[in-house]
Amino acid sequence: MPIAEFRITRFQFARDRVIGDSQVRADDVNVAALELTSQTGQTGLGFIQTLFHPLPDQAEIEAVFENEVWPSLVGQEAISLVHRVSRPRGGNQRAFSLPFHEALQVALWDLAAKEAGLPLHKMLGSRRDRVRAYASGLDFHLSDEAFCALFSHAASIGYDAFKIKVGHPDFDRDLRRLDLLKKVVPAGSKIMIDPNEAWNSKEALVKLTAIRDAGHELLWVEDPILRHDFEGLRTLRHAVNWTQINSGEYLDANGKRLLMENFGTDLLNVHGQVTDVMRIGWLAAELGIPVSLGNTFLEVGVHMATALPEVEWLEYSFQNFDHLVEQPIEIKNGFAYAPNRPGHGLALSETARLEWSRPKRLKRSELGNAPENPRLPVDLT
Repeated sequence: MPIAEFRITRFQFARDRVIGDSQVRADDVNVAALELTSQTGQTGLGFIQTLFHPLPDQAEIEAVFENEVWPSLVGQEAISLVHRVSRPRGGNQRAFSLPFHEALQVALWDLAAKEAGLPLHKMLGSRRDRVRAYASGLDFHLSDEAFCALFSHAASIGYDAFKIKVGHPDFDRDLRRLDLLKKVVPAGSKIMIDPNEAWNSKEALVKLTAIRDAGHELLWVEDPILRHDFEGLRTLRHAVNWTQINSGEYLDANGKRLLMENFGTDLLNVHGQVTDVMRIGWLAAELGIPVSLGNTFLEVGVHMATALPEVEWLEYSFQNFDHLVEQPIEIKNGFAYAPNRPGHGLALSETARLEWSRPKRLKRSELGNAPENPRLPVDLT
């Protein structure tokens, strides 16, 4: 049925720990829930997120959405919009003023699947309802003690694959982190590293060789060099035949296509934009390139992960968002499970709307304590 209403709820709260990598860090959460409601009363949910700067006041978010997005949605059916493509010509090819794109795709797909009475992963063509999950620390700015506590906890609850952040100016620190990880996770665990483009191609070769010589086996290295250095990525793929290159995180759908056409990656990294992920995931399947699902808000990416044929892994990084929804995605014993509820299975918590909504932008000093994180019962502050 046609889309009739929208609602935006702005949230802002402290994180339970600092997160980040070799390039960025963040210690608060800035997010808004987007709800699209059809004439039948079904609601599709997506999340608008900024990592480094607070969103404007809720009234401003609503005004921008109503001006830039709403005219193309109202009166339309969600199922007719999820695959719609516009010709990228001139001023028509531009981003929204606020980061609505992913939230819009997720909310539309959620609503379309609910209207069809199907779980989203089944609507996308899944043949399974679970995928292997790896524990990702977003740990670059943690102390060694907090780093060990995080990954020790992950190992204790059934994870057997772990990704850490590297790319420190002091390479000995990267090696020390790998040594520490080896001490707190089971022997034979799968290990991945992510420099977040901190290296150039020759530097990456030297450092990956040093990591191997220090006795560390890697399943993959993620985004070792600049995203558009297709030649460097291709050369690195052939030079480091003892591990895999995982790239594409920072590229849009067209960039991911060019990356694969230039043989620049062993695994393609995708995130939370449902339509874009499915399109590029189908192309990756045609080319025989495995796909990994990076961090997606509240792990909604489990639906794409279980629907695409080349996905083996989904990233889970213990981010403290579960209190925002009534029932989060189930993750246990190293697997993430796609819900069999209609849509993506996530519904905004009315308790969270009451207790954690912040219509007005707050200063960082006004945020108070972070919500309790039930999936991470250790002190990482």
